[in-house]
Amino acid sequence: MTLPFRQFVLKLHGRCNLACDHCYVYEMADQRWRTRPRAMAPEIAERTAERIGEHARTWGLASVDVVLHGGEPLLAGEAAIRHVVGAVRDRVPARVSVQTNGTLLDQRFADLFTELGIRVSVSVDGDEQAHDRHRVRPDGTGSFAGVRRGVDLLRGRSCYGGLLCTVDLRNDPVHTYEALLGLAPPMIDFLLPHGNWSAPPPGRTADAGRAPYGEWLAAAFDRWYSAPRRETGVRIFEELITVLFGGASTVEGIGLSPALMVVVETDGTIEQSDILASAFEGAGSTGLDVRTASFDEVLALPEIRARQAGAAGLSATCQECRLHRVCGGGLRAHRYREGEGFDHPSVYCPDLKHLIRHVRARLTRDLAAIR
Repeated sequence: MTLPFRQFVLKLHGRCNLACDHCYVYEMADQRWRTRPRAMAPEIAERTAERIGEHARTWGLASVDVVLHGGEPLLAGEAAIRHVVGAVRDRVPARVSVQTNGTLLDQRFADLFTELGIRVSVSVDGDEQAHDRHRVRPDGTGSFAGVRRGVDLLRGRSCYGGLLCTVDLRNDPVHTYEALLGLAPPMIDFLLPHGNWSAPPPGRTADAGRAPYGEWLAAAFDRWYSAPRRETGVRIFEELITVLFGGASTVEGIGLSPALMVVVETDGTIEQSDILASAFEGAGSTGLDVRTASFDEVLALPEIRARQAGAAGLSATCQECRLHRVCGGGLRAHRYREGEGFDHPSVYCPDLKHLIRHVRARLTRDLAAIR
């Protein structure tokens, strides 16, 4: 059954003021960003808002989620952010969030996000040493000090959404979690670095007996789960717990919930998922544009139907695995192999299995103790 899109990722600005070496937008296979406009023009923003409103009316959606993204979306400026948020909300109630590297956060932006009720998530990879290993400025200098100043402006505000942390196996998981905790985030997202079978992520080998990312996340889970009181949310752990108890996941890459997200680039072209840029050039392309196509036309594409097919959209190997209803096969981008497509388990399959089994064992022991 086809389901409507509920999350719209808008690429407000197609460039970035940092030069992070693990960025899937600029450093991986898809380089089409070079030919796109630097920023989304007001008329494209207006047309996108019209299409979102049209989609919401067609499907009777009471509200939608809008994510302001990039590049670095704050490069678009306050006026552009205010315009696109207002244009969408004129047509449908919308929960709006922004994902930023944090270096441009200042008092004006903090006040704007508070005023408009925009939730802000900031990319921080741990302590200063861990963060500055990857998230550098074009001149090679680290960005941690600037990011910390930006995050400090969010503390105590309703607009503070949380932190995004890309896992680096060189960083101690417990120390990384505690360093992030020092920034008082309402939520932490631990993200696996993007890669696939043809371009594996760092430290991910073909050895099925090793699960370095699973072990890293399991150690972080134990620290988070064992705290005497709730310190913060960790999205991947909370989603896994929900699915293990029979609930539905709200994010791609965990569970079998259908993909309900779509991306609009700065030039108005519609993409399935920007993360697919890590696979090959054009992997996320739909061939459609907000100026000439509706989001319902995007829903009709075979690629979108595959992302909404649940277990039927997984490889035969995944379907035979008892854990597939929990891991959901992982992110689609991580299943790619050159010349063979996406009909494979995730390149992180051993890691996902390790983490799921670890979390399930902890929950099972605690439930047994309660009984």
